[in-house]
Amino acid sequence: MTTSVTSPVGAAAATGTTSTTLTHRSGRWIDGWNPEDSAFWETEGRPIARRNLGWSIFAEFLGFIVWQLWSIVVVMLPAAGFAFTSSEAFWLISVPSLVGATMRFPYTFMVAKFGGRNWTMISAGLLLIPSILLGIVVGNPETPFGVMLVVAALAGFGGGNFASSMANITYFFPQKEKGWALGLNAAGGNIGTAVAQFAVPIVVTIGAAATLNISLAGWMWVPFILLAIWGAWRFMDNLSNAKADLAGSAAALREPHLWLMALLYIGTFGSFIGFASVFPKLIADQFPEFSTIQVGQAAVSLAFLGALTGSLARPYGGKLADKVGGARVTVGAFSVMALGALSLIWTLPLHNFWVFLACFLVLFAATGVGNGSTYRMIPNIFAARGLATDALPGTPAGVKIQRKAAASLGLISAIGAYGGFVIPQVLNLSQTTTGAYTAAFYGFVAAYVVLGTLTVLAYIVPRKSLAGQRI
Repeated sequence: MTTSVTSPVGAAAATGTTSTTLTHRSGRWIDGWNPEDSAFWETEGRPIARRNLGWSIFAEFLGFIVWQLWSIVVVMLPAAGFAFTSSEAFWLISVPSLVGATMRFPYTFMVAKFGGRNWTMISAGLLLIPSILLGIVVGNPETPFGVMLVVAALAGFGGGNFASSMANITYFFPQKEKGWALGLNAAGGNIGTAVAQFAVPIVVTIGAAATLNISLAGWMWVPFILLAIWGAWRFMDNLSNAKADLAGSAAALREPHLWLMALLYIGTFGSFIGFASVFPKLIADQFPEFSTIQVGQAAVSLAFLGALTGSLARPYGGKLADKVGGARVTVGAFSVMALGALSLIWTLPLHNFWVFLACFLVLFAATGVGNGSTYRMIPNIFAARGLATDALPGTPAGVKIQRKAAASLGLISAIGAYGGFVIPQVLNLSQTTTGAYTAAFYGFVAAYVVLGTLTVLAYIVPRKSLAGQRI
């Protein structure tokens, strides 16, 4: 069945835009979507876009939960009868990030191939695999490490969801509201890490007396995943004008600024997701008495506060970037991250959990602000490149710049996620070679100083290649 809806011609004419005619086809396909037509957007477009955004956020939220499940499950394995080494535990924590970062590349193009609604159903359905398998394998302490590692790797499906979700939502909103919509979408996903680390210890311990029902860490999410699949099927839409820009992606990969910004994003988002994944283990290693806190029959882990702080700080990084410039905010974020890591080194000998927690929360807040500011820098950099090369908006060269900027957002988010693998493995190397984490944190301090310096030299010092613009 096909139906057509036309936005009011008079209203469209009054705003200087052409009228938009939507054609609804079976399978919830929509033809003729044009959010830049203000009359259409104010009447019919916005409600449709917001409905799709809501279910997209929910599906991505679950993706982050599944992606980060092993960060909290790993610290429970010893109590459940597993005898893995610390190095093996780090691999179980880090391999989902490695797979998730890699999955973001193909996921970026899946919306154009299958449709946003259809791919949300598929990608949400894929989350059932690692969730159910986790529920099975952790129920048997005899499960070999290799099997556990494969199941942990499958949790990387959840990491890929971010790329397809962001790609899908960008087609629904007009340029003036993309930042708001994408910011909500990203924040909704990031909070999934905190929710997983908060909810799992409660569910697996409540009513379990002296034992752990650790299998529930996987099974508890199955009903929510099924709800996300149903919601996408029932309420989301496919846009026929959502096209993959392979040429734009190829051009973006040849842009030096893409690689520099990817490096900066590894430092900000990579640090956020990397520290969020290892924080429960670091607490268990350094302060085992605070690994979980008993509240009635349930156990609560305070590790969720790190991911929650970083997630809530992200929007403020974007707002600050709009006011004073993304590069300046990013430099400030790297400075605070370096000081936070140094403070951890200096205060660890005190063996005071609350000081340890405070230092880490400062570090998490800085990573969140840096996430928002670095992501905000990307379109500004390409706009400045357009000015420097006379590729002005509305010209063919300007369109190419815009395509490169759009493609760069997805590619940089994928490359930055590899930090979620690097951070745990650097900590693992430090512990296995020196018996402590101090060397790793000194390395992080040095990295943040270098990244902050690069940001100053490339984006704060006026450059002809960026038309002297402040980024």
